[in-house]
Amino acid sequence: MPYKLWYWPSIQGRGEFVRLALEAAEIPYVDAARTEGIDAMMQVMAAKDGRAPFAPPFLQSETTVIGQVAAILMFLGERHHLAPSGMADRMWLNQLQLTIADMVAEVHDVHHPVGMMDYYEDQKAEAARTATQFREQRMPKFLSYFEDATKATRGEWLVGDRWTYADTSLFQLVEGLRYMFPRRMATLEPDLPGLVALRDRVANLPGIRRYLASDRRLPFSTEGIFRHYPELDVA
Repeated sequence: MPYKLWYWPSIQGRGEFVRLALEAAEIPYVDAARTEGIDAMMQVMAAKDGRAPFAPPFLQSETTVIGQVAAILMFLGERHHLAPSGMADRMWLNQLQLTIADMVAEVHDVHHPVGMMDYYEDQKAEAARTATQFREQRMPKFLSYFEDATKATRGEWLVGDRWTYADTSLFQLVEGLRYMFPRRMATLEPDLPGLVALRDRVANLPGIRRYLASDRRLPFSTEGIFRHYPELDVA
């Protein structure tokens, strides 16, 4: 039985971090809400009752349903050798993935700093202030941390001589930030050679190359987490 990945069918969102690992490893899966619909996704969640995922994305296997990106990727990492065997290295990857999740949450707050359910147009002034702080303070801090992580290994990947799910997640983070803040990223990237090189290596993985060239890879848009509003982007 292929895995079922459940996520909103019209955007990349947080589900993309899981898709990239599945695609890179060529693990069979179904993007279930795209084929069965959102109502079916809600029914799967409701059926789990007190142990339901809080929100998509979640992964459905033969025996279980797993929510939260970092938990899904840890599960796939251990089950499909997308993470190293040593406990210390596995925990390090999980720590990196959780830190990526922290940054993704702040990315979302840039364009929705006041109300998650309100339109961007209703909070543009607050978004402009949040974007300034994010560009000037938070982006350099997070990205420098990830740059240091790329230097903490002797090989080409974050851990060992093979890519892991954290490598594919950093690829998505860089791609999303390039879309959202092209001018700011152009300024920061000269100081991030390790992170940029890692992004390029992931892009050249056979499974990722095929995925990026397919219609399964939805484009970034102003409906997802990484949103490009020109007025929020300054070098």
